[in-house]
Amino acid sequence: MFLNCHTYYSLRYGTFSVEELCELAKLQDATTLAVTDINNTSACIKFIQVAPEYGIKPLIGIDFRNGVSQQYVGIAKNNKGFRQLNQHLSQYLHAEKTFPDTAPFLSDCYIIYPFNKVVLDKRTHFEENEFIGISIENLRKLRFSEYLQFTEKLVFMQTVTFRSKKDHNAHRLLRAIDNNTLLSKLPTSEEGCFSQQMLSSQMIKREFKDFPYILRNTEILIKNCHVKFDFGEARKNQNLQVFGKNKKEDEEELKKLCYNNLPKRYPQASEEVYERVNKELKAIIDLGYVSFFLINYDIIQYARSKGYPYIGRGSGANSIVAYIIEITNVDPIELDLYFERFINAHRNSPPDFDIDFSWKHRQDVTTYIFERYSNTALMGTYVTFKRRAVVRELGKVLGLPKENIDKLSAGYFNQYQLDHLEKLVLSYSKLIAGFPNYISVHSGGILILNSSIYNFAGTFMPPKGFRTVQIDMNISEEVGIHKFDILAQRGLSKITDAIEIIHHNQPHAKVEDIEDIAIFKNDPQINHLLRTGDCMGVFYVESPAMRGLMIKLQTSSYLELVAASSIIRPGVSNGGMKEEYIRRHRNPEKRKVAHPVLFEILAETYGVMVYQEDVLKVAHFFAGLSYEEADVLRRGMSGKKTSKGQIEKIEFKFRDNCRKKGYSEQLINEVWEQIFSFAGYAFPKGHSASYAVESYQSLYLKKYFPLEFMVAALNNGGGFYDVETYIQEIRRCGGRVHAPCINKSDHPNVIYGKDIYLGLGYIKELESRVIQRILENRQFFGPFRSLDDFIDRVDIGIEQLSILLKIGAFRFTKLDKHHLLWKAHFKLSKSRSKTNQGVLFRPQHRDFDLPEFSFSKIVEAYDQMELLGFPLCSHFELLKNPLQSSLRAKELKNFIGKDIYIYGNLITAKPTPTANGKFMCFCTFYDMDGDIFDIVQFPSIAEKFPIRSKGIFLCYGRVVNELDYLSINLKWISRQDTIGDPRLDDSRKLQVTESQTLSTGAFKNS
Repeated sequence: MFLNCHTYYSLRYGTFSVEELCELAKLQDATTLAVTDINNTSACIKFIQVAPEYGIKPLIGIDFRNGVSQQYVGIAKNNKGFRQLNQHLSQYLHAEKTFPDTAPFLSDCYIIYPFNKVVLDKRTHFEENEFIGISIENLRKLRFSEYLQFTEKLVFMQTVTFRSKKDHNAHRLLRAIDNNTLLSKLPTSEEGCFSQQMLSSQMIKREFKDFPYILRNTEILIKNCHVKFDFGEARKNQNLQVFGKNKKEDEEELKKLCYNNLPKRYPQASEEVYERVNKELKAIIDLGYVSFFLINYDIIQYARSKGYPYIGRGSGANSIVAYIIEITNVDPIELDLYFERFINAHRNSPPDFDIDFSWKHRQDVTTYIFERYSNTALMGTYVTFKRRAVVRELGKVLGLPKENIDKLSAGYFNQYQLDHLEKLVLSYSKLIAGFPNYISVHSGGILILNSSIYNFAGTFMPPKGFRTVQIDMNISEEVGIHKFDILAQRGLSKITDAIEIIHHNQPHAKVEDIEDIAIFKNDPQINHLLRTGDCMGVFYVESPAMRGLMIKLQTSSYLELVAASSIIRPGVSNGGMKEEYIRRHRNPEKRKVAHPVLFEILAETYGVMVYQEDVLKVAHFFAGLSYEEADVLRRGMSGKKTSKGQIEKIEFKFRDNCRKKGYSEQLINEVWEQIFSFAGYAFPKGHSASYAVESYQSLYLKKYFPLEFMVAALNNGGGFYDVETYIQEIRRCGGRVHAPCINKSDHPNVIYGKDIYLGLGYIKELESRVIQRILENRQFFGPFRSLDDFIDRVDIGIEQLSILLKIGAFRFTKLDKHHLLWKAHFKLSKSRSKTNQGVLFRPQHRDFDLPEFSFSKIVEAYDQMELLGFPLCSHFELLKNPLQSSLRAKELKNFIGKDIYIYGNLITAKPTPTANGKFMCFCTFYDMDGDIFDIVQFPSIAEKFPIRSKGIFLCYGRVVNELDYLSINLKWISRQDTIGDPRLDDSRKLQVTESQTLSTGAFKNS
């Protein structure tokens, strides 16, 4: 009968999970517990689900606290009471207000005030539902207290936070982390008492033998509490059930939308189309998912009304209904998408629709959803303590030096050389790792419920400004709450921005309708980009791994790109199926090795499982499982919740059916292992197809408008690579990249013909308000004519003006920037009065006779590195020593199987663990011509020549041709020295002329 139990969802306070609390209760023969986490209801539904398995009657509530000061504990009598508690909690969390000393009247809740607080407040009046909580520690004071006479108001309330001394130590560490203080300086007032432990029933009875009525009152309270939720197969769909007036009208509306739009998608619809439509509509109606489709349709209709691009994907992309009403853009007939992957009679959750919007538009779409639907909230998620992060936090609160913390966090240490504190850090980091650290917002989940969100959890208000539930998607789905995924990505913005930039830069250019994917799919020049891996900046296909895969596959069609989008996923790759698929794709003779049954089932993919649907096909046709059983198998292996023992039963049936079909044990094991390693990571085919549609849209722009497309890519945060790599790609495509200019640049990057001017927003430490003033003034009064003109028109301090001068933003004046910097210091006093008032008569500017300044490209490059993060010249121009003779990337094809030298500027490096725990490394470089090449470091070489920073490297290794994909198996690599920063010599003066700079080589090695 413990009415105040904390789990680790009492964030940075509690020390164990719901299951561990139940195990503790079982050990102590406790049959009733109330989970009352501090200002949090994350554990409540989970506790109600698991408690009966341990023979425990679950009570749920909230421990309302201001900081660590306990105000009162609220316990729900029933589901209505739980909603009241959640509403009360959320009201104060949203407003970030402290809880009052007295709880409001909550008719279906019990309120328990801790004895010490009652004494302190001298409280004498209690409502019918209010009680005084007495712990064993309070009994001594109670005997001599006036509250002894409140016999009907006293209940047993022993707080449970710890199991052991180790838990208490971990708690103190968590409190120190929360308070950002050394453990030695943590106030005791911030800690829970070590006595907050679960006691045996015998001890409780013994301690309360003189106060039997307290235990009786507690038992009556417990008896009156009952909160119920349905889980698993018994659960009800809690999502909004009626979109319009009633379910019947909703059904007719969905049918009407479908049949009215069908001719647009299928101008000459076959019988197969109509059969599929009717089959889907029946399933959608029978399973009660009509409102789910209509809500998604409503969301995309709003987006279309605003001109927002979107991509619909997820398992819902297998639906012909979704395709016809334009939630998705993937034709399930063309791609032979499996209906059963999308929905089946035994699936008690709706299909997944992941709808991607531009990162610029998602906020507005989310606002629309919250305004359109009443019972709405964002999905929560728990950010847990990760091992390395918690090692750092514990190191700090225990006062370890930074170098010791770095050593422990990185994992590079000798266990036997650690001191006592370092061992404590490692010991408690193992205990705390995995604890929830704080509640955050799910990346895209939105809940639209049939009833109040407070029936299920409290909410908090993150900076986004939308209320967010204190539970995550796993427990939400268990109780019948299914999220709508409204996601943001930058790829869509690249496309829309690129089209806008094209219209501005090439007003007479013809741009194809970006929605007419059929044109792009059949364009041989676009498909050539795929086949050669020339896809930098293109959504989902620009990474080195994807580029290499497409070259090996010789990808030259939409369907092949759909396959590649799934093959790259870990499940296919790790199971060895990627290599097998490539071999069979490139060499039809190799397809004969496939088992005849598997080859017949998976003819499109040559007998290799590539998509999630392939699990369904193999389980059904190869092993004889029903589609429903096959989908349970897929969901279970994808990490989705299934009934206890369900996967084991399906595996038994899978193997038994296969034996009856006469398959060998070796084949059965191979197929089962493929499914097991594959299902959790592979994409649904419709998901891959949705990605491929967006890739083709980007490929069209990349092929025919490469400069505008790359500018749009940069303006939307780039992608897989860094800014400098995309700038190099612009140059490769014939563009000329210029430093920011006061007259040409905008906040983002802009293009004039083939000239790209970097945006003012790229300049580090240049204030946004200064940028705004510059752009507004230029818009109203035209270009700046000189430095003097600029100073007259823009309110700016010398520090900000110096930044602009150092980056060369005034080079239109034809004056050396060092000359301008001196003039600016003479002309612009730090104490210059600031005014937004226009100047009627401009003051006469004095000019100054200045000495002639030397100019160095090296100084210019280091100024750019300081202010932009990269130089606008080639890194090869900054090398200290002359280059030796070496190959270029385009010549590698002539040296297959031979050892070569090649210089490269590192773009990206990816360390990858091997099966034996060592690491190999895959690196991408571009050469002096700007062409890309790849190297592979096997473990022995990666260990001997670790690559820890970017720069120019001399690579030596053997050229390897793997199905037309060329790479270099590295034998050694050497980082090349660059000229040091000439601005930082001993006297802190600029170095002399450029000729002297380059001829003497007398600079420090960087």
